[in-house]
Amino acid sequence: MGISIILSMLVVGLLLGFVGAGGSGFIIAMLSTAFGFSIHTALGTSLAAMVFTTLSGAFSHYREGNVAVKPGIVIGITGAAGAWISSGYSAYVPAEHLMWMTAGMLFLSSLLLWIRMTMTSRASQNGGRPLRESGVRFWLASAAIGAVTGAMSGFFGIGSTPFIQIGMIILLGLSIRQAAGTTMLVIIPIALAGGAGYYQMGYLDIPLLIQVVVGSMIGSYIGAKFTSRVPLGVLKTAMIAMPSIGALLLMIRS
Repeated sequence: MGISIILSMLVVGLLLGFVGAGGSGFIIAMLSTAFGFSIHTALGTSLAAMVFTTLSGAFSHYREGNVAVKPGIVIGITGAAGAWISSGYSAYVPAEHLMWMTAGMLFLSSLLLWIRMTMTSRASQNGGRPLRESGVRFWLASAAIGAVTGAMSGFFGIGSTPFIQIGMIILLGLSIRQAAGTTMLVIIPIALAGGAGYYQMGYLDIPLLIQVVVGSMIGSYIGAKFTSRVPLGVLKTAMIAMPSIGALLLMIRS
């Protein structure tokens, strides 16, 4: 099973690195649907794996010029606090309910991202008007994005990538490509804090984590290379499709 997991995660990493996602629900869906792990173990392992997956992808995106560093750091720190607090509550939710709740959140994230991209003009998508990185509005907006999405990540075990990207596009004015790259930086501290919470509850499978990390980290680094090299329409479609596919897999499993 080890080689199969590594190869599967390599493919997943390629897709996740491309859309700027550190894990979303796709890894969770693969582990629980294709390999039969419990939903709680899949949540904890995938969240911890995102630390390494996004580290590789964030570095690649940074070199491609797709990362807004200051907003990423602020959102990441507040997100980590939210993830640490909320991760302790998921253990009290029955596995079947948690699986359906996670699937629902993934579908919602796809819908919200599609609505936002449909409403956004072509000019703002390609250029963006970044919010000035100082002042009360910047700090409040960044902290709000981090706290809310971090809490969602910790509870549902997902990276909340579409929600983070929507927040940065709407509240901070980042372009689609900047949002994709900066999300990779944001997820690092969120996944670290959330993964630590799941580890304390005994839902982190270390051997499985190593296999997931080996495959997804390599794939994520390679996938990030394509973000700036494909038509914007392809990137938008991939961002919307990934969480929807993960949700469908979870619903099939349940």
